[in-house]
Amino acid sequence: MAGDGFGRRDFLRVAASAPVLGVGGGAASAQLAQGVVAAQNERPSWFRADAPVMRFRQVHLDYHTSEKILGIGADFDPEAFAATLQKARVNSITCFGRCHHGLIYFDSEKHPERVHPHMKQKSLLMEQIEACHKRDIRVPIYLTIQWDYLTAQREPQWLTVDEKGASRQELYTPGFYGNLCVNTPYRDFLKVHIAELFEKVPVDGLFLDIVQIRECSCPWCRRAMIAKNMDPSNAAQRRDYAGTMIYDFKREMTAFIRGLSKDCTIFYNAGHIGPKHRPVKDAYTHWELESLPSGGWGYMDFPLKARYTRGLDIDTLGMTGKFHTSWGDFHSLKNQPALEYECFQMLALNAKCSVGDQLHPRGVLDAAAYDLIGKVYTQVEAKEPWCAGARGLADIGVLTPEEFLGGEARRIPDSAFGAVRMLTELATQFDVIDSQFDFSRYKLIVLPDEIPVNDALREKLEEFVGAGGSLIVSHESGLNPAKTAFNLPSLGLEYVGEAVFSPDFLVVQGGEMARGLSPAEYVMYQKGAEVRLRGAQELVKTNVPYFNRTWEHFCSHRHTPSEFKYGYPGVTRNGRVIYFMHPVFAQYQQNAPRWVKQLVGNAIEALLPQPLVRVKAPSSAMVALNEQAAARRLVLHLLHYIPERRGQAFDVIEDVIPLHNVEASVLVDGAVRAVRLAPQGTVLPHRMEGGRAVFTVPQVNGHQMVSIERG
Repeated sequence: MAGDGFGRRDFLRVAASAPVLGVGGGAASAQLAQGVVAAQNERPSWFRADAPVMRFRQVHLDYHTSEKILGIGADFDPEAFAATLQKARVNSITCFGRCHHGLIYFDSEKHPERVHPHMKQKSLLMEQIEACHKRDIRVPIYLTIQWDYLTAQREPQWLTVDEKGASRQELYTPGFYGNLCVNTPYRDFLKVHIAELFEKVPVDGLFLDIVQIRECSCPWCRRAMIAKNMDPSNAAQRRDYAGTMIYDFKREMTAFIRGLSKDCTIFYNAGHIGPKHRPVKDAYTHWELESLPSGGWGYMDFPLKARYTRGLDIDTLGMTGKFHTSWGDFHSLKNQPALEYECFQMLALNAKCSVGDQLHPRGVLDAAAYDLIGKVYTQVEAKEPWCAGARGLADIGVLTPEEFLGGEARRIPDSAFGAVRMLTELATQFDVIDSQFDFSRYKLIVLPDEIPVNDALREKLEEFVGAGGSLIVSHESGLNPAKTAFNLPSLGLEYVGEAVFSPDFLVVQGGEMARGLSPAEYVMYQKGAEVRLRGAQELVKTNVPYFNRTWEHFCSHRHTPSEFKYGYPGVTRNGRVIYFMHPVFAQYQQNAPRWVKQLVGNAIEALLPQPLVRVKAPSSAMVALNEQAAARRLVLHLLHYIPERRGQAFDVIEDVIPLHNVEASVLVDGAVRAVRLAPQGTVLPHRMEGGRAVFTVPQVNGHQMVSIERG
């Protein structure tokens, strides 16, 4: 089976004329090909073109279940299963067709050796779907892709191979994390498997899990690279090919699935969703943002993703979990305030909600888990009318450094997280954007710390500034890709190089940058960039220490104090462009100096004197403004939940601390007919001042929406 290039053949032609190489062998007959063609031409009766697609209250029901566990589905009652979901106000649930163990949960004739050997039902999946459809609960189907333990054991030649020729399968580590290469005959197995799924059960949608860029040196990848005049021994070229190959795989699979269904939703899960997904966006029907804050993602991960995907014109679904930690945490429950915050933040950032759960092997949903989910989803259901069809409003666009990272970056840079954290705490209205976004949608664009500017981006940014837009630029942002000189004339600066001293000190002594800060020198922990003024004005100067800390020169425990001696410009302004010499956003992500946030906030206020929203609330509040154009209203979301670090690097939300008498004002184009609490309907007194609707929210008990109804 290895080495014959089978994985690149056209599936339908091969299915009709040649053996299909799948786990356990067997042949694909002409009947299969005929069945696929028939499925392309005849829409099964269970497809409903008018059925809603992306719903607000979803569950992702994991079922990765060992072949060594008996009694699979032994206690499953389809009516009780669906009734539990309905009571919890769930209206879509992703159920399993094939799990990471490589086991199938429907009646497979093509791969009977893969059906879970201890499944009591002929098709557990079919019984789940039928019971849910009776209650108008949608059932997308989960299929694993690159993690498949059974396939990895039986067909090890299909595993990805590193540059030393070793497969990426840890033989003696518990888990199913060996990565399969979809450039092998495994691709054709997947097509046979998916085609049979459509024959066997109604398919509302597909969640195709673990479809990631994996550098590989297997025979199929090496031959394909050579055919493209690429060098398999070159690591950079292997990475480039891996990205191209996985994009081609997604496009090919989507075209194949569209031959089976015109309506089913399609999503490929690769963990993080960011700018690298833009080139293959058309292979997706929507985004699902897997982000379990307590499971390693953290509370800044989802807003970073959601503020980006909401600008890509397809629906977004947020995904957290009911688990205390992460996936597979059986018999645990998340604190209700934490699940509320995670779901309500999804609504505020224009996403639908999905809560991850894992079904017990015996097939019974955990009553306590669905009591928890129901308590939150009952509230989500009441809020939906103010969220359906809403779009986020923003006056700030933050260019994400992710776009400019080479290769397959596995870590989101601190500058990205720091910008999201800081601007959220400042209650600003912002999107995370890439260079292909329409800049004219924003009044201010932020280039955090490490945004290289090539000639195309320079022209776009300069045009933006020329049309009246503003920029905040920090550290190495604005440099040409070689990092030798600034490529952004509107900065009015010359790049000298890395600052000689670190840490150094910003001297705040009045002026527009001093609001909220005592006159003082403020340490800047991370090394900055030395610049010279070439038309820009110095807003804040930098003093330097006596010397850098080395084994020969050191003072006290940490760093040398200021010598009160001028070093170089620290913060500069050239018209509508403000520059910080330090990596202020990465610094804020690292240890959150308040003075850094205050300085950036002062810069925003100087460049954006009339923001969309102003609130008088603590920095722990999260504020988002949306528009429902059809309903002629703006909807302001106010959230106040405080993640607290408990345990080792573990953030927990346990208590809800209400806010009282929150003063807010919103920039409104035109008259305002009424301001109401939503969903309560309570009318709030308001007044208009300088084009702003001004009102006070009596209480924010976790999450409060305010509907601003236009005249």
